[in-house]
Amino acid sequence: MRALSDSDKDRIIEMAWEDRTPFEAINIQFNFTEADVIALMRKELKRNSFNLWRKRVNSKISHKHLYKRNPDIKRFK
Repeated sequence: MRALSDSDKDRIIEMAWEDRTPFEAINIQFNFTEADVIALMRKELKRNSFNLWRKRVNSKISHKHLYKRNPDIKRFK
């Protein structure tokens, strides 16, 4: 994992928490793979917060992976 500014770390964490922001968007903007995001979240969050985040990402609510998204959604912000 490369060195990040505090503002980049904060933005990646914010994007990771957002249900509608896919990992692919984080990869395009910050060149961070899903594994890199998971490692960053594990390092920066409290244990319970990390566990809640992982549970949410793996739930049916989250659209963190493009293949889970509605095909009508063609963009991300």
